[in-house]
Amino acid sequence: MSRMTPFASPLLLGFDTMEKTLERISKVSDGYPPYNIERMRADRVSGEPERLRITLAVAGFSEEELDVTTEENQLLIRGRQVEQEERDYLYRGIAARQFQRVFVLADGMQVLGASLKNGLLSVDLIRPEPDRMVKKINISVSQ
Repeated sequence: MSRMTPFASPLLLGFDTMEKTLERISKVSDGYPPYNIERMRADRVSGEPERLRITLAVAGFSEEELDVTTEENQLLIRGRQVEQEERDYLYRGIAARQFQRVFVLADGMQVLGASLKNGLLSVDLIRPEPDRMVKKINISVSQ
């Protein structure tokens, strides 16, 4: 018996990559590091595009240990802490931990920049308003 998916409709053509992306995202269950996504106020009168901000709690990471990249339609945020010289811990509750967070970006999304302040990494994005395009398709008649 085959599995029925939301994208199996004959009216949704070319969405197979989106289905694969959703499957990959649903398998990610690690909640580290925690993050927020917020919509920044946009001035629609002046025509500013919508702005979003992703904020990750990355306390203990320096700028050199963080990497923010875009690859195709994905925003990849990686953190790699390097173990310091040998220390004599009486108790160790803060682990040097690596992470990778992947955010799938819609077509047209652009990363404006990233900043690190007080243990929070903020990545700003904009979503420009797409141009509305109407294209007339000519119908050929065969006899």
